[in-house]
Amino acid sequence: EKVLHLGGKPVTLSDSDGFIHDPDGFTHEKLAFIKDLKNKRRGRIEEYTAKFGGSYHAGKRPWIVPAHLAFPCATQNEINGDDARTLLANGVYGVAEGANMPTDLEGVHAFQAARILFAPGKAANAGGVAVSGLEMSQNSARITWKEEELQRLLRDIMRGIHDRCLHTAEEYGAPGNYVVGANIGGFIQVADAMLALGVI
Repeated sequence: EKVLHLGGKPVTLSDSDGFIHDPDGFTHEKLAFIKDLKNKRRGRIEEYTAKFGGSYHAGKRPWIVPAHLAFPCATQNEINGDDARTLLANGVYGVAEGANMPTDLEGVHAFQAARILFAPGKAANAGGVAVSGLEMSQNSARITWKEEELQRLLRDIMRGIHDRCLHTAEEYGAPGNYVVGANIGGFIQVADAMLALGVI
């Protein structure tokens, strides 16, 4: 949904049984059908092709489809080393993790060796935690923000995370390495909080 909002053209979606590929790309209408299918009717994603066309690939993962960007957003170790090399061979130049460690270590090393944009889940997946924090703030203050304001706040938070990763990586001798930036930046933030609270 966010890819659509930002003008992208998502072409695959998956569930635990396989994935669908729609070369024409998903639209808001098609996504609404999938949300209803999965969230209300508890159906399987392959039902999409009967209504909209495209192809269904049972027991497979979507990383075989040529694309520019990949967004693993489901489970840990979803992209292994072979998947990463397939993505690279098919033209992917950016991977943003939307789950906790969906790329295994071999896959991360492949992306880093290829010097593509790799946004690790520790940073890129922080949006969900950030929105939960915003929800708690609303509940605590008994206020309600409009959708546009929530989107602006989320954008500002994610820009801050990006900048912190970028600058930290550079400061510690690994310019452009978002994994290093996220790991060291996260450690420093926790350590500073512990010092501020007198824990250490």
